[in-house]
Amino acid sequence: MKIKGQKIHVRHLKKHETKQHVFIKFAAVLLILVGYFLFVAHEYGAQDGLLVTFLTWSFFVLSTPIADAGFLIDLPLRLLLRIKMVYSEIVVWLVAILLNVYGIFLQPQIYEKTYLLSIFKKILSEPFPFWGIIIISGIGTFLSVYFGDELLNKIKHKDRVFYHKHKHNYRFIVMIFVFAITFVLYSYLIKKLGIEGLF
Repeated sequence: MKIKGQKIHVRHLKKHETKQHVFIKFAAVLLILVGYFLFVAHEYGAQDGLLVTFLTWSFFVLSTPIADAGFLIDLPLRLLLRIKMVYSEIVVWLVAILLNVYGIFLQPQIYEKTYLLSIFKKILSEPFPFWGIIIISGIGTFLSVYFGDELLNKIKHKDRVFYHKHKHNYRFIVMIFVFAITFVLYSYLIKKLGIEGLF
């Protein structure tokens, strides 16, 4: 399998409906991340705000079956170096894992800054059963990244053969993820409220 994909010109981002879709998604995720950073930097200061932002980004990389967070790195690498997003996503996951190794071992208190990060810490600190969420998310993420690569290789949505063939499998993975994350939230709330006996 080739690491490099076909060359994409900037004009294609405006001209091709599939590439427009990818570019709009990238711009929306980037705006959300910048807005989130400005908010948490205001709340916790620039240094802690930056770490909270990066760890929150890593939550969406490692614990959701959608590759939107990874798009922030994947798309520029695809446009500049022609590296297929399915390969750059491996780098994204390594960066996300290393961020959390740093956070867990050197600044564990940072996970208490937001509810999302405290839930994420629970997922990271209890391999069984919560790492199942990371495994499910990995399967879904790499499938959605493959869909993204296909979007960049095609001009029209109707030409996306792989997506149309596997979209039902992807929806099934997302459904399993929703059940798993609901279980984590339920478990987290039970322990937070001090109710014993169930977990």
